[in-house]
Amino acid sequence: MMNAMNAITFLLLTALLYGGAKRLYRAKPAIVLSPLLVTPILLIVILAAGHISFDDYNEGGKWLTRLISPATVALAVPLHQHFGVLKKHAKEIALGTLGGSLMGFLSALEISRLLHLNDSLLAGIMLRSTTTPVALAISSRIGGASAITAVIVLITGLLGMTTGPFVIRALRIRSECAKGVMMGTSAHTAGSYKAFELGGGLAGAIATVSMLATAFLTLGLLPWIMDRFA
Repeated sequence: MMNAMNAITFLLLTALLYGGAKRLYRAKPAIVLSPLLVTPILLIVILAAGHISFDDYNEGGKWLTRLISPATVALAVPLHQHFGVLKKHAKEIALGTLGGSLMGFLSALEISRLLHLNDSLLAGIMLRSTTTPVALAISSRIGGASAITAVIVLITGLLGMTTGPFVIRALRIRSECAKGVMMGTSAHTAGSYKAFELGGGLAGAIATVSMLATAFLTLGLLPWIMDRFA
């Protein structure tokens, strides 16, 4: 009975914190107030202050984790919605996501060799630009730890939201397609959300399609790359 109460309590706590953080971010859209950043920090503070173990918290938190599997299937919805955009800019999106993904994989392999990283860290870095549902689904297959992968993916999204606009301004990128491909390929969901702010509907739609294309490329290529080169 106590475990059931803990599960419900921590599940509701996580949902309420995220909902509150999202409302705050909408009212004041500053990167430091992003729900992706605020929610984990508040949870850590609460768990530490209450001397609550992660296992106790995860009695409820694990149900949110399990929702990631159906969320992976739901990625087909925006792909269908933006099929016209995908068809119109198919060549640019294909070349951009393929090039960005391959450069990401190669740079991760080189960093891991230079720093002598273990398999868990290497897997997390290789999956850093992949949307969370797909990253967690692949992580265990290539020797990664889901918790480490989730943290690295989160950090990548936050960095992409922060640095992406500066890169776009510095390089004077005006093409909505280029903005979308860059943000969606490098910073997954967080980058796609930011692309809507930077370039409106077209950049956001292309970022969403690029994010999905990157996820599918990762799903198909990364296990093979890890077997051959890692």
